[in-house]
Amino acid sequence: MRQQFFLPLATYPEANADAVATNAVAIAARFGAELHALAINPDIPPVSNALSKLLLDTPQMIRDAEASSRRRGQELLALVKERAGQAGVVASVAETAAPLAAIGDAACRHARYYDLALLGLEPGNTTARMVAEAVVFGAGRPALMLPGVLPEPTGHVAVAWDGSRVAARAVADARPSLEKASEISVVTVVDEKKLHDADAAERLAANLRHAGLAAEAVPVRIGATSIGAGLQEKAIALGADLLVMGGYGHSRIRDFVLGGATEGVLADLRLPVLLSH
Repeated sequence: MRQQFFLPLATYPEANADAVATNAVAIAARFGAELHALAINPDIPPVSNALSKLLLDTPQMIRDAEASSRRRGQELLALVKERAGQAGVVASVAETAAPLAAIGDAACRHARYYDLALLGLEPGNTTARMVAEAVVFGAGRPALMLPGVLPEPTGHVAVAWDGSRVAARAVADARPSLEKASEISVVTVVDEKKLHDADAAERLAANLRHAGLAAEAVPVRIGATSIGAGLQEKAIALGADLLVMGGYGHSRIRDFVLGGATEGVLADLRLPVLLSH
């Protein structure tokens, strides 16, 4: 059965870049998946204050912002269709509107109907970051974070493994990617926290080999480097084009509390990372 990938596209206040659409099509083509792109435009409530109308013409500013966002969304969707046609990817596009505070919620609701969400992260784009956090922790589906530039495909997948529940969920969610991999490195950081199973990496690698996959355990030390940066640096050094890891964190009254590795990835994405929570 062909996988179904979902691509939410933010259009306001900070719109996604063209690279997000291009990279999403490239990933869908790589996995033989269908791609469903959704532009999420803002639904800005009217302002009733008479003084704002007199001095700033706020209603017109709102109309202009909404129109500009729709245009940007249509540009991104058109680019998805164009690139998909060139790559032979089956793609569908649609638009929706949501209040500014609920753009992430809208992305979550739609993501639940697909196998994988593709999320473009760009330095300094707080809207893209907000949508990514919402989908990772609220959709109940795995999410693939896409940097601005994709590495060359190598077929090598790195798995960040500590034997935890979220890591196990990530491995299960990444099964289609692992089955396509020519090489799998099970990366365990041995100087960051005490692991319940000292041989955790080798146990998972042996399990994957038993399933017919080419996997090996790779214990690493990251020293003073942050866990998120250290895992990505090691994955890149190994030649991996994808890092699989569990998404640590939870939300309290809609404020996200992220684990160190998750925060490091979302703040400084260096290669595609599949996050599962």
